[in-house]
Amino acid sequence: MPVRTLVLFALFAFCTPLAAQRGLAGRVDRVLDQAPFDRANWGVVLMDTAGRVLYQRNADRLFIPASSTKLIVSATAAALFPPDFTATTDVYGTGPIVQGVLEGALVIHGAGDPTFGARCYAVDTLALGACEWMWSRMGALADSIAARGIRTVNGAIVGDGSAFESRQIHPVWEVADLTWWYASPVSALGFNDNSVNVRYGPSRVGAPPVVTFAPDLGHFRFENRAVTGAATDTMTFALWRDDAAHLIVAEGVMPVDSAFRTRYVAMPDPDLYFALALRAALAERGVAVRGPTLSTTDPARYAACRTICPPLVRFPSRPVRDWIFPILNTSQNWYAEMVLKHLGAGMRGAGSWRDGLAVERRFLIDSVGIDSTAFDLSDGSGLSTGNLVTPRAFAQLLTYMWRHQNRDAFLAGIPRSGAVGSLRSRFLGTPMEGRVLGKPGYISHVNTLTGYIERERGGPLVYSVMVNNRVAGYAQALAQIDSVVVELGR
Repeated sequence: MPVRTLVLFALFAFCTPLAAQRGLAGRVDRVLDQAPFDRANWGVVLMDTAGRVLYQRNADRLFIPASSTKLIVSATAAALFPPDFTATTDVYGTGPIVQGVLEGALVIHGAGDPTFGARCYAVDTLALGACEWMWSRMGALADSIAARGIRTVNGAIVGDGSAFESRQIHPVWEVADLTWWYASPVSALGFNDNSVNVRYGPSRVGAPPVVTFAPDLGHFRFENRAVTGAATDTMTFALWRDDAAHLIVAEGVMPVDSAFRTRYVAMPDPDLYFALALRAALAERGVAVRGPTLSTTDPARYAACRTICPPLVRFPSRPVRDWIFPILNTSQNWYAEMVLKHLGAGMRGAGSWRDGLAVERRFLIDSVGIDSTAFDLSDGSGLSTGNLVTPRAFAQLLTYMWRHQNRDAFLAGIPRSGAVGSLRSRFLGTPMEGRVLGKPGYISHVNTLTGYIERERGGPLVYSVMVNNRVAGYAQALAQIDSVVVELGR
């Protein structure tokens, strides 16, 4: 081959990847610079699983990640806990059992099992054991207690959440959020995501709307101050919670042609809520509790009983690999915070936000190798606006997890476009349909998406797209992020 031909061939081989990279940068930049998003703050990174950066824009600036934060708590748990790790709920009696009568209190000491409630733990919801209904595990716990021969409890039934810190509400969560499931209090006990399902719909014009609760345990009062209005009326129906009065209130107007809907109201005392639910499940099995229903977060209150008395029942949770799925696939905040406190309890001996965050921090720095200035974390779910992470840090985390021996539970939870989960309706009809895995995030003025793009050959690409301070609408923001990811994957 002539020398001139060799030189041209070498130049072509060298320049083609650079030209392709310039083409990628041009395409992505054009999407990012479109109005009105040209005034927002964008952070984007694309790399392969070897860590080679293919595109970046503000990759080392800090952004509010919203629910993409859940990737961190999920990855930390997947890496540090064995996949079959379980939390055990222990049931104690403070007195002897005499001829079927427990002469004392029935104390349920929680260890942070989030799986007492309705939930699916796999994309294939028809697979055996993939889904639970609301009462399945609570009923099984009640069966285990009844199997000990107990027919009457002469004392109280007590929900003991002292295995985690007594602070159950994160200090920086917005007050307006605390009524709802996504800001449920976090203790070592909890039932039905520590929320009650409120289903509501119209009645006849002039009458109160229909409002029902599940579970209906009689543990709060309800005042229906709302009215069913004409079809032409504006919907002003609202629910709110008054903790001091143990009250839920409905007020406003609901047009008569409104569809029935369900919302999920957080319960202010997780430990009491669990004990009430167990009391109801025991009653269905003929086990009577004569004393009151109580709760405690005082670790000393029943410490002597836990030390001296063997538990009547030890009831294991579903394994931690199942906890990770709802955190990532359906963005369940309460699960994320429960797992964060588990990390603190398991690795530092204290089930608190502070200790859980300390475990995450050491994992990101020491194991993943992320710069300590590339993140600042406040909670596990991303509800807090105090979370800050760079796009590069997210990409480094996902690259690390792709190579990790415990990656299966982590990867199984990340939503896939067009499949069950929070990407079900995204990327449809695009070249990326079915090929994008990603954890989205959203709070006011913030949208994010971080995950993997599958390729026909070779390993996946790792991406993180984050937009902060956007004023465009939610749907428009999703469309813009999806356009960016489509260009990244081309």
